[in-house]
Amino acid sequence: MTDELLNIASDVVARALKRGATAADAMAIERRDTEISVRQGVIEKLETAESREIGLRVFAGQSSAMIAGSVLTSEALDRMVERCVQMAKLAPPDQYAGLASAEQLAKGSIDLDLISADFPTAEKLKAMALEAEGVALAVPGVTRSNGAGASASDGMIGLAASNGFARSYRRTGFGLSASVVGGEGTSMERDYDGTSANHFGDLETPEKIGRTAGERVVRRLNPRKLSSQSVPVIFDRRVAASLIGHFSGAINGGAIARGVSFLKDHMGKAIFKSTINIIDDPLRPRGPSSRSFDGEGLPVQRRALIENGVLTGWVLDLRSSRQLGLAPTGNGSRGLASQPSASTSNLHLEVGAQSPDEMIKAVGKGLLITEFIGSSINSATGDYSRGVSGYWFENGEIQYPVSEITVAGNLIDMFMALTPANDLLFKGSANAPSCLVEGMTIAGR
Repeated sequence: MTDELLNIASDVVARALKRGATAADAMAIERRDTEISVRQGVIEKLETAESREIGLRVFAGQSSAMIAGSVLTSEALDRMVERCVQMAKLAPPDQYAGLASAEQLAKGSIDLDLISADFPTAEKLKAMALEAEGVALAVPGVTRSNGAGASASDGMIGLAASNGFARSYRRTGFGLSASVVGGEGTSMERDYDGTSANHFGDLETPEKIGRTAGERVVRRLNPRKLSSQSVPVIFDRRVAASLIGHFSGAINGGAIARGVSFLKDHMGKAIFKSTINIIDDPLRPRGPSSRSFDGEGLPVQRRALIENGVLTGWVLDLRSSRQLGLAPTGNGSRGLASQPSASTSNLHLEVGAQSPDEMIKAVGKGLLITEFIGSSINSATGDYSRGVSGYWFENGEIQYPVSEITVAGNLIDMFMALTPANDLLFKGSANAPSCLVEGMTIAGR
């Protein structure tokens, strides 16, 4: 089936060249998705969809245009190609645009174990969602369900270009989640748990997801407010990945080229403690964003973006690499109808020495953040402000839940003050253990 997608993509590229394009690439995608959601034991949604689409990018010199379509008859493809070529001829030129050279292209193949041997039926997904919800509702203190869901997907991608690149891959993916409410009236709280994986057998069990969701919401009941102060803050593992998300956004080649990143002058400098390493690994087996080539056909590699606290390089696609006069890093990512841009793959912050409990005991007093509510992040200056909820801890022990709090700081200062715990789990495309950031400002009552 992936060969068929490659044939479709290659055919569209050939049609574009015949109609006057100087270069072209095309991405063909085929997907099969099933999604089920339940609430209070009743199915709210059961959707199964199959789709096949293609996205085409054509160049007329250094001018380019993109178009996507889902009708793949010969006549429809001819019309799509004709429109895209005409659009490219009318577009303004971009001196940094263009396909990779033949010497830059990925070669060979790598098995990243992205295809599950077990693919559940819709009935199985329904049973999982209902079980997760039922377990959560059975936790004392949980008053109602906010919904549970399960999903399965099987996707194939073929990428072909006029520079000679033609490669494809297939990926499966599965998810399960539960969200519940505790308390009554104005004292209600909500919390959740979820799991996702490329292989169905790697999912956490419905019983574990439901029980964790229920226990989390009960712990949050009857929150208090805090007075404004400056204290150590621990970002729980569920939210700590946002910190490395801000970091990866700040070293994105597009932001660097535009001069709008707070880290634009920090290449080669220490921005974290010397014990900190942040890794981008597109070659991790069974990773949610693993791939053996990027969205522009370039080879990919495992990179330490932060090594011993030092910023080692930018995240670059072809265009931003040309703007900055640097070699591309294989981080190009594209959609069917969007120009390629730089993006990380499987990003993670390496672990520290202490467990979160040990960290709480060592710090003694502070705030544990478990959820964000809104944000104000200035990507140019690094100024950071977010509404949060979580738990107050004192004397090395969690005391009570808290809410209606804002934490503030500057990401440059926060990075240098960051200490990771040892509880890293790989659950998504960006992962971090719980992280301590000392000396943040809390705005409360």
